[in-house]
Amino acid sequence: MKTLQEHLKHADRGVKSFLESVDVTTGERQVLAEFDYLIEAPNWTKDGKRLIYNSGGLLCSFDLSSRESTVIHSGFANRCNNDHVLSPDDTQIAVSHHSQEDGQSRIYILPLAGGDQPTLITEHAPSYLHGWSPDGSTLSYCAERNGQYDIYTIPAAGGAETQLTDTPGLDDGPEYSPDNRHIWFNSTRSGLMQVWRMNADGSEQTQMTYDESNSWFPHVSPDGESVAYITYRKGDVAPGDHPANKNVEIRLMASGGGQYRTLAELFGGQGTINVNSWSPDSKQLAFVSYQLKSYAVGS
Repeated sequence: MKTLQEHLKHADRGVKSFLESVDVTTGERQVLAEFDYLIEAPNWTKDGKRLIYNSGGLLCSFDLSSRESTVIHSGFANRCNNDHVLSPDDTQIAVSHHSQEDGQSRIYILPLAGGDQPTLITEHAPSYLHGWSPDGSTLSYCAERNGQYDIYTIPAAGGAETQLTDTPGLDDGPEYSPDNRHIWFNSTRSGLMQVWRMNADGSEQTQMTYDESNSWFPHVSPDGESVAYITYRKGDVAPGDHPANKNVEIRLMASGGGQYRTLAELFGGQGTINVNSWSPDSKQLAFVSYQLKSYAVGS
């Protein structure tokens, strides 16, 4: 039987990854595990027992009790990025997989327990997954069509895609609210990357943050009360970029909008919280921080 390291032979070895959790009330952080390679984007399962992350193009399951990881068999989908999303009943996982034929990202679904033949959902590419509606019927994603990145939805069973945004600028990170009424996303349409919210049908697109920062990937807590997102300092990145290896903040605000508070400061960015990483009781967030092996953070 192959070891985890043998499975992850394509994992980036230039960084150390720290899988962490933070208490959203107290701000207390806990390192759950350290990895001598790149891991990204933890999803918390609905039973609260596991975190799903990606590394080296594969999906892995981290058991919170044993603190051990196992690879989820995903068949030909072995070039997955950090856009994976769990189905509402935790039986399936949707992924963005880069085809070996053309290198483009398309969305597939496979059993969370693993499977040999992931099901293709989006024929058009590139398509980058971000959300699965609470009723299980629909996926939301960012896609480039005709040179423009916008937000689309598609039936989880496959079918025709529906375009929800068409404003100039990058729209990305669409994720459903727990009540199925809204899709949260981030957009550069006002200059800097900011957090926005719209109705699930694309109407009433409303700016929710007005920070002098670039804000990405809003994630609504399971109880619908709070929204976590990640911010880059203005000037550190272009508004349309979310690179790795930057000093960033995880911020928290009420789902109705208003003032934010900083939950954590860390070295990270790409891979830290690309997906919804709330615990099912809405009390904690999981995330990944990093350290370059050639650079001691804080020195």
